[in-house]
Amino acid sequence: MAALNGYAEQWWDDRLTAMEAAFGKSDGMVGHAVVPFRFGFEAGGAADILYFRNHFEGVVAATCELIGEDSQIRNSLGNYELAVCQRQDGIWGASLISKLAYYTLDASLEPGDTMEIGSPAPGSTISALLFAEFARFPVRGRRAGVLLCMGITASELAACRQGKREQVEAALHNSGAYPFTDLHRKSVLP
Repeated sequence: MAALNGYAEQWWDDRLTAMEAAFGKSDGMVGHAVVPFRFGFEAGGAADILYFRNHFEGVVAATCELIGEDSQIRNSLGNYELAVCQRQDGIWGASLISKLAYYTLDASLEPGDTMEIGSPAPGSTISALLFAEFARFPVRGRRAGVLLCMGITASELAACRQGKREQVEAALHNSGAYPFTDLHRKSVLP
């Protein structure tokens, strides 16, 4: 068991070093899941979360269990973590990606993919996620990165599904919405 703990600790340290190179120093707070990720989805496990507040004004919450997880189905980044950006502290985004982490063991999420999520909060205009490449780096000789999970509105999702994803992404950037998930924002589409 000690060897396994040392192995897991090496991955943790190397994963953290790579993520801090991309997003700045983490704030040192780790959102530990009540039931550890390794216990499995059926047991109620969830991924631990790191928080970065030095990348831009706002908070980057990112999983920190997936790079080094051999059962993850790789995407174009390789082995990857999930991230959500919020302008202020909040638990809904971290909770969402903490649970979504298990999905990456069954299917690959690619930059440009979308996923319906329903309403994450009362009165929210966000109903889906648009995935985008957020960082790319090697960890222990393995291709790795971070996939941004950005909340989008129903009309933005419809446009993505009509083949207009690039226009949606450009509008998100131009409006200043990217990379944040603002739960109560208006659509960036005319």
